[in-house]
Amino acid sequence: MDTIFNHKSIRKYKTDTIDDKILEKILLAGTRASNSGNMQVYSMVVTKDENIRKQLHGAHFGQNMVLEAPVHITFCADINRFNKWCEQGNAQPVYDNFLWLYNATIDAVLASQNVCIEAESHGLGVCYLGTTTYMADKIIEILELPKGVIPVTSIVVGYPDESPELTDRLPLNGVVHFEKYNNYSSDSIKDIYAEKENLPSTKKLIAENETENLAQIFTDKRYKKDDNIHFSKSFLETLKKQGFMNQ
Repeated sequence: MDTIFNHKSIRKYKTDTIDDKILEKILLAGTRASNSGNMQVYSMVVTKDENIRKQLHGAHFGQNMVLEAPVHITFCADINRFNKWCEQGNAQPVYDNFLWLYNATIDAVLASQNVCIEAESHGLGVCYLGTTTYMADKIIEILELPKGVIPVTSIVVGYPDESPELTDRLPLNGVVHFEKYNNYSSDSIKDIYAEKENLPSTKKLIAENETENLAQIFTDKRYKKDDNIHFSKSFLETLKKQGFMNQ
């Protein structure tokens, strides 16, 4: 429980390698995650090779932690393996559709969280890479992912070379609904985001970005409409090429 409540995203890493036995246990933790029908329609691509990580570094928009951390893990929605097993058993697979893309994505993300918790319990640091779906086509090329496999998230793993403060989170009443969904009023929105908006770090960000508030940093600076549309189209095209979305 301490591991969960003390989670931090680590972006600076020591060069120390991770013992193979520790890494194996971390990966085994991933396989113990809940999944759809116990089918485990996901794969974990573990990359330690420096040359391949250099290529991934470019795909992840040049984030230094991809080079610094000794281990990079790409979690993929994977119907390829299950399809082959079905076909070898004279069973016709029917998983090349949006439903099973969604199921496999959930499986992959659940496995990734188990991996992160286990890694942190060994004193390692982790950081999710949101650029995975932005550059899915490039990552597919680098990792030679076959049809039926799509990267959905990635993490870097290594020994931390920094100790950042815990990142703020919304209060429970911002994300928890009891019995039924209670839609948000203007007053409740103000209450939920009040602490986040009044943090010194937030005020600094607003000044640096020359915006009126934090919301505008997200809409106008970080996740802009044109970028969202561009990467959405790119990802949908990649999904089709990889054999999903056929039905």
